[in-house]
Amino acid sequence: MYNLSFEHTFGLVITLLFITFLGYFSGRNIKSSSDFSTGGRRADSSVIVGAITGTLVGGASTIGTAQLAFVSGLSAWWFTLGAGIGCLVLALFFAEPFYKMNKGTIPQILCDEYGQIAGPISSIFVSIGMFLNIVAQVLSAVALITSMFKMLPFSAAVIAILIMATYVIFGGVWGAGIVGVAKLLLLYLAMLVGGIISYKGLGGLSGIFSTFPANPYFNLFGRGFWVDFAAGFSLVIGVISTQTYFQAVVSGKSVKEAKKGALISAIIIPPIGIAGILIGLYMKANFPNINPASALPLFVINHLNPWLGGVILATLLIAVAGTGSGLTLGISTIFAKDIYAKFINPKANDGVLLRVTRLSIIAVLSITLLFITGNLKSLILKWSFMSMGLRGATVFAPLCAAIFMRGRVDRRFAILSMVISPLTVLVGKFILPENIDPLIPGILIGMLLIFAGALFNKRTPKNKTQMA
Repeated sequence: MYNLSFEHTFGLVITLLFITFLGYFSGRNIKSSSDFSTGGRRADSSVIVGAITGTLVGGASTIGTAQLAFVSGLSAWWFTLGAGIGCLVLALFFAEPFYKMNKGTIPQILCDEYGQIAGPISSIFVSIGMFLNIVAQVLSAVALITSMFKMLPFSAAVIAILIMATYVIFGGVWGAGIVGVAKLLLLYLAMLVGGIISYKGLGGLSGIFSTFPANPYFNLFGRGFWVDFAAGFSLVIGVISTQTYFQAVVSGKSVKEAKKGALISAIIIPPIGIAGILIGLYMKANFPNINPASALPLFVINHLNPWLGGVILATLLIAVAGTGSGLTLGISTIFAKDIYAKFINPKANDGVLLRVTRLSIIAVLSITLLFITGNLKSLILKWSFMSMGLRGATVFAPLCAAIFMRGRVDRRFAILSMVISPLTVLVGKFILPENIDPLIPGILIGMLLIFAGALFNKRTPKNKTQMA
């Protein structure tokens, strides 16, 4: 079960070499920190789709979804379903104002509206949220690598960190976007084939319904309404509030391309979750005693043609690396532009900022390795939902006000929202009952503070057409 055949290995190596070539080729486009972080605003919709899906369709959407489906069934769909809805909202309501504001990061938008103090506050909490999702990707990689090779989990984590660092450090958004397109095509093939085989192996709908109890396995809210509603909602607001997806949209060569990229992402992401659920259910029905996190990797190794299996294993590894590296790039960009360039070295030139961004990538991944050593058996999607929720709690309400209510919210209330809302989420994880997700009170508090800031505001509203 833990030894790959020659065919597995050959398909794995060839696929990795192909993607490595694409990453190297894309890295030749990097000539400045602007190219590295926003693609120099030269990306078409396909590259934007690659950048968005390259991060959203990763370990959580595949390995994590199969793991949660193995345990709870249909509620595992909330990650990819919520991500799709979030991309739809991004395309319809946020892509155009994001693009026209001509800012490199979300904290820059907040600083422009609420003062410089908004930058470091939002940067800290958003980066913590993104960091939690990097943890989820490394956990996914550990499940994948230990399913392929006889290896200690910590050694697998080290390998995963090295792959993520290599994946993004020479490519930035161009690497994540172009490689993301190739990865998405391969991943769709992998999940489609796996989903069909699992569906047939379970005996179709009649076999599935006869094998599993209706609750929780066929209940979209099988873990409890508020738990699963908050999970889906965290993805919607998390997509809007995350630097990585903002970065992908503003890298477009036009508003039309930015909207198109986000809209295509909204359409193609949710089906991947359905395939992951079918695979998780198949492994639960036939191998109920395995580690749930290994459901998808072991399915690929033992139930697919080994030539195709090697390609799929490489694609899953690339998917995990793409998500982890994309989030790492987001954190590093925020640090370089909103902390280093403003508070540490305001005179830093473009070359220095590019070097700081790359060094920050190495630092973030090194901290991830230290953090993950005590959490190697965690539920992958638990970290992903928590990550999106924390980002959304920090940014969503004040960001909406900065875009759609410019100058109409008192800055003090907006700053309070950025602090109290994420702290409510973090503290709530320890003091609230398990059936209540702290994201709900966190978001409500943030929105109430923004509403209060609008009531007590004494500022002169800004003209919406005056985009900085």
